[in-house]
Amino acid sequence: MNKPEILTLIHGKLQEKIEYLERLISETRASNNDTKSSMGDKYETTREMVQQEINNLQVQLNENLRARNSLKTINTNLHQTTGLGTLVETERGLFFIAVSLGEIILNQWKIFVISTESPLGKILMGKKKGDQFSLNNSTQTIQNLW
Repeated sequence: MNKPEILTLIHGKLQEKIEYLERLISETRASNNDTKSSMGDKYETTREMVQQEINNLQVQLNENLRARNSLKTINTNLHQTTGLGTLVETERGLFFIAVSLGEIILNQWKIFVISTESPLGKILMGKKKGDQFSLNNSTQTIQNLW
């Protein structure tokens, strides 16, 4: 498995999310300014709701920016134990421990990108090839580490 290629794909997906959130924040701010100038004070509640939406979008944007920055710290060398930057293969699939992103497809391989803070990420930390672990009443064995 080519971990630099996986990281490039993850970086691209995060960049798409960041650009989408930035655009959404900008459009929502513009609509809030339009409302402010044309509706008057009786629509203060609506403006507050729009501001809350902007705040929620900003939180999501900040999380994605932090995730993108954390990709810079990932070691792409082979791993003997699981940790940040490890690609883990079990009989149930491939898991890349990096950031919380979900499923990506690379060369017809389905890879689940998980963070160290996810339930599975926490369980996998420090495991070696051949180790077993259980999650949601399902036992899996680590078949390979990259």
